[in-house]
Amino acid sequence: MEARILYQDEYIAAAFKPCGVLSEAHDSLPNMPAILRELCGCEVNVVHRLDRTTQGIMIFAKTRAAAAKLSAQIQRGEVQKTYLAVVEGTPDEHGELTDLLYYDRTRGKSYVVRWERRGVKEAKLTYERLHTAQIGSVPVSEVRVDLLTGRTHQIRVQFASRKMPLVGDHRYGSHVPAEQIALCASRLRFAHPITGEPMQFEIDPAGDAFLLFQNHI
Repeated sequence: MEARILYQDEYIAAAFKPCGVLSEAHDSLPNMPAILRELCGCEVNVVHRLDRTTQGIMIFAKTRAAAAKLSAQIQRGEVQKTYLAVVEGTPDEHGELTDLLYYDRTRGKSYVVRWERRGVKEAKLTYERLHTAQIGSVPVSEVRVDLLTGRTHQIRVQFASRKMPLVGDHRYGSHVPAEQIALCASRLRFAHPITGEPMQFEIDPAGDAFLLFQNHI
Protein backbone atom coordinates (compact mmCIF):
# COMPACT_ATOMS: atom_id res chain seq x y z
CA MET A 1 0.00 0.00 0.00
CA GLU A 2 1.32 3.42 -0.95
CA ALA A 3 1.59 6.51 1.24
CA ARG A 4 -1.50 8.66 1.14
CA ILE A 5 -2.96 11.74 2.81
CA LEU A 6 -5.82 11.09 5.22
CA TYR A 7 -6.47 14.75 6.04
CA GLN A 8 -4.86 18.13 5.54
CA ASP A 9 -5.48 21.80 6.15
CA GLU A 10 -3.18 24.82 6.20
CA TYR A 11 -1.57 23.74 9.48
CA ILE A 12 -1.33 19.94 9.56
CA ALA A 13 -1.36 16.82 7.41
CA ALA A 14 -2.30 13.33 8.59
CA ALA A 15 -0.89 10.60 6.38
CA PHE A 16 -0.45 6.83 6.09
CA LYS A 17 3.21 5.71 6.22
CA PRO A 18 3.82 2.32 4.56
CA CYS A 19 6.26 -0.27 5.86
CA GLY A 20 9.76 0.37 4.50
CA VAL A 21 9.42 4.16 4.33
CA LEU A 22 11.39 6.38 6.72
CA SER A 23 9.58 8.86 8.96
CA GLU A 24 12.27 11.51 8.56
CA ALA A 25 13.98 13.07 5.56
CA HIS A 26 16.78 11.11 3.89
CA ASP A 27 18.96 11.84 0.86
CA SER A 28 18.53 8.51 -0.90
CA LEU A 29 15.86 6.37 0.82
CA PRO A 30 12.06 6.71 0.51
CA ASN A 31 10.85 9.02 3.25
CA MET A 32 7.63 10.73 4.31
CA PRO A 33 8.78 14.40 4.10
CA ALA A 34 9.77 13.89 0.44
CA ILE A 35 6.55 12.03 -0.35
CA LEU A 36 4.40 14.71 1.32
CA ARG A 37 6.30 17.42 -0.52
CA GLU A 38 4.88 15.91 -3.68
CA LEU A 39 1.40 15.18 -2.30
CA CYS A 40 0.88 18.42 -0.37
CA GLY A 41 3.03 20.76 -2.42
CA CYS A 42 4.83 22.09 0.67
CA GLU A 43 7.44 21.23 3.27
CA VAL A 44 6.32 19.50 6.48
CA ASN A 45 7.77 19.27 9.98
CA VAL A 46 8.19 15.82 11.56
CA VAL A 47 6.89 15.89 15.17
CA HIS A 48 6.92 12.14 15.93
CA ARG A 49 8.28 8.97 14.35
CA LEU A 50 7.45 5.42 13.41
CA ASP A 51 10.07 2.73 12.85
CA ARG A 52 10.90 2.10 9.21
CA THR A 53 9.36 -1.37 9.52
CA THR A 54 6.12 -0.07 11.08
CA GLN A 55 3.18 1.08 8.98
CA GLY A 56 0.53 3.50 10.16
CA ILE A 57 -0.77 6.98 10.76
CA MET A 58 1.53 9.94 11.25
CA ILE A 59 0.73 13.58 11.83
CA PHE A 60 2.90 16.32 10.30
CA ALA A 61 2.95 20.07 10.87
CA LYS A 62 2.98 22.58 8.03
CA THR A 63 3.95 25.58 10.17
CA ARG A 64 6.43 26.15 12.99
CA ALA A 65 3.64 27.17 15.36
CA ALA A 66 1.72 23.96 14.66
CA ALA A 67 4.90 21.90 15.08
CA ALA A 68 5.66 23.48 18.46
CA LYS A 69 2.14 22.90 19.78
CA LEU A 70 1.97 19.31 18.54
CA SER A 71 5.38 18.58 20.07
CA ALA A 72 4.16 20.01 23.37
CA GLN A 73 1.09 17.74 23.28
CA ILE A 74 3.34 14.74 22.69
CA GLN A 75 5.63 15.71 25.56
CA ARG A 76 2.62 15.99 27.88
CA GLY A 77 1.34 12.57 26.79
CA GLU A 78 -1.83 14.02 25.27
CA VAL A 79 -1.44 12.37 21.86
CA GLN A 80 -3.04 8.93 22.09
CA LYS A 81 -1.47 6.24 19.90
CA THR A 82 -3.16 2.89 19.34
CA TYR A 83 -1.54 0.02 17.46
CA LEU A 84 -2.70 -3.29 16.02
CA ALA A 85 -0.23 -6.15 16.15
CA VAL A 86 -0.21 -9.91 15.59
CA VAL A 87 1.91 -11.81 18.09
CA GLU A 88 2.94 -15.44 18.30
CA GLY A 89 1.23 -17.15 21.21
CA THR A 90 -1.90 -16.41 23.21
CA PRO A 91 -1.54 -13.53 25.67
CA ASP A 92 -4.05 -12.87 28.43
CA GLU A 93 -7.30 -11.27 27.31
CA HIS A 94 -6.20 -7.94 28.82
CA GLY A 95 -2.88 -6.87 30.22
CA GLU A 96 -0.38 -4.16 31.10
CA LEU A 97 3.32 -4.59 30.36
CA THR A 98 5.94 -2.58 32.24
CA ASP A 99 9.66 -3.01 31.65
CA LEU A 100 13.00 -1.25 31.75
CA LEU A 101 14.38 -0.96 28.21
CA TYR A 102 17.85 -0.26 26.94
CA TYR A 103 18.39 0.61 23.27
CA ASP A 104 21.76 -0.50 21.90
CA ARG A 105 22.49 1.89 19.04
CA THR A 106 25.40 -0.16 17.71
CA ARG A 107 23.17 -3.21 17.29
CA GLY A 108 19.99 -1.31 16.48
CA LYS A 109 18.06 -3.36 19.01
CA SER A 110 16.28 -2.84 22.33
CA TYR A 111 16.63 -5.09 25.36
CA VAL A 112 14.64 -5.61 28.53
CA VAL A 113 16.98 -5.14 31.50
CA ARG A 114 16.55 -5.67 35.23
CA TRP A 115 18.34 -2.64 36.68
CA GLU A 116 18.29 1.08 36.01
CA ARG A 117 21.43 2.59 34.57
CA ARG A 118 22.40 5.23 32.06
CA GLY A 119 20.29 4.98 28.92
CA VAL A 120 17.64 2.75 30.51
CA LYS A 121 14.04 4.00 30.30
CA GLU A 122 10.75 2.69 31.64
CA ALA A 123 8.36 1.34 29.03
CA LYS A 124 4.67 0.79 29.64
CA LEU A 125 1.73 -0.28 27.50
CA THR A 126 -1.71 -1.83 27.83
CA TYR A 127 -3.24 -4.34 25.43
CA GLU A 128 -6.41 -6.26 24.60
CA ARG A 129 -6.43 -9.59 22.77
CA LEU A 130 -8.92 -9.42 19.89
CA HIS A 131 -8.64 -12.73 18.01
CA THR A 132 -6.59 -15.93 18.06
CA ALA A 133 -5.82 -18.20 15.11
CA GLN A 134 -3.43 -20.98 14.14
CA ILE A 135 -0.72 -20.66 11.47
CA GLY A 136 0.66 -24.16 11.02
CA SER A 137 1.65 -25.30 14.50
CA VAL A 138 1.96 -21.73 15.83
CA PRO A 139 -0.93 -20.01 17.68
CA VAL A 140 -1.09 -16.31 16.84
CA SER A 141 -3.17 -13.49 18.31
CA GLU A 142 -4.20 -10.05 17.16
CA VAL A 143 -3.85 -7.47 19.92
CA ARG A 144 -4.81 -3.83 20.26
CA VAL A 145 -2.06 -1.88 22.02
CA ASP A 146 -2.21 1.53 23.68
CA LEU A 147 1.22 3.02 24.30
CA LEU A 148 1.70 4.80 27.62
CA THR A 149 5.34 5.57 26.77
CA GLY A 150 7.12 5.83 23.44
CA ARG A 151 10.38 3.87 23.41
CA THR A 152 12.37 2.52 20.48
CA HIS A 153 10.97 -0.87 19.36
CA GLN A 154 8.85 -0.85 22.52
CA ILE A 155 5.94 -3.04 21.42
CA ARG A 156 8.25 -5.42 19.60
CA VAL A 157 10.63 -6.05 22.48
CA GLN A 158 8.06 -6.07 25.29
CA PHE A 159 6.07 -8.88 23.67
CA ALA A 160 9.18 -10.71 22.42
CA SER A 161 10.67 -10.73 25.93
CA ARG A 162 7.60 -12.74 26.98
CA LYS A 163 8.17 -15.26 24.15
CA MET A 164 5.45 -13.66 22.02
CA PRO A 165 7.34 -11.95 19.17
CA LEU A 166 5.38 -10.08 16.54
CA VAL A 167 4.67 -12.11 13.42
CA GLY A 168 7.32 -11.34 10.82
CA ASP A 169 9.66 -9.69 13.33
CA HIS A 170 12.65 -11.94 12.75
CA ARG A 171 15.03 -9.58 14.57
CA TYR A 172 13.13 -10.30 17.80
CA GLY A 173 12.55 -14.01 17.28
CA SER A 174 9.52 -14.55 15.02
CA HIS A 175 9.33 -17.98 13.38
CA VAL A 176 6.40 -17.19 11.07
CA PRO A 177 7.46 -16.65 7.42
CA ALA A 178 6.17 -13.15 6.73
CA GLU A 179 8.07 -10.42 4.89
CA GLN A 180 6.65 -7.53 6.93
CA ILE A 181 6.23 -7.05 10.66
CA ALA A 182 2.61 -7.28 11.80
CA LEU A 183 2.54 -3.86 13.47
CA CYS A 184 0.39 -0.89 12.49
CA ALA A 185 -0.18 2.48 14.13
CA SER A 186 -3.89 2.21 13.45
CA ARG A 187 -5.39 5.12 15.40
CA LEU A 188 -4.15 8.56 16.39
CA ARG A 189 -6.02 11.02 18.62
CA PHE A 190 -4.95 14.57 19.45
CA ALA A 191 -6.17 18.16 19.60
CA HIS A 192 -5.75 20.33 16.52
CA PRO A 193 -2.74 22.52 17.35
CA ILE A 194 -4.42 25.75 16.26
CA THR A 195 -8.18 25.31 16.71
CA GLY A 196 -8.08 22.88 19.64
CA GLU A 197 -10.66 20.68 17.90
CA PRO A 198 -10.45 16.95 18.83
CA MET A 199 -9.00 15.01 15.90
CA GLN A 200 -9.05 11.24 15.34
CA PHE A 201 -7.82 9.14 12.43
CA GLU A 202 -8.10 5.39 12.06
CA ILE A 203 -7.05 2.88 9.38
CA ASP A 204 -7.02 -0.86 8.77
CA PRO A 205 -3.57 -2.49 8.55
CA ALA A 206 -2.14 -3.79 5.28
CA GLY A 207 0.67 -6.15 4.32
CA ASP A 208 1.37 -9.87 4.11
CA ALA A 209 1.67 -10.49 7.87
CA PHE A 210 -1.83 -9.16 8.59
CA LEU A 211 -3.24 -10.88 5.50
CA LEU A 212 -1.71 -14.17 6.64
CA PHE A 213 -3.47 -13.80 9.99
CA GLN A 214 -6.81 -12.85 8.43
CA ASN A 215 -6.68 -15.92 6.18
CA HIS A 216 -6.37 -18.18 9.23
CA ILE A 217 -9.15 -16.76 11.43
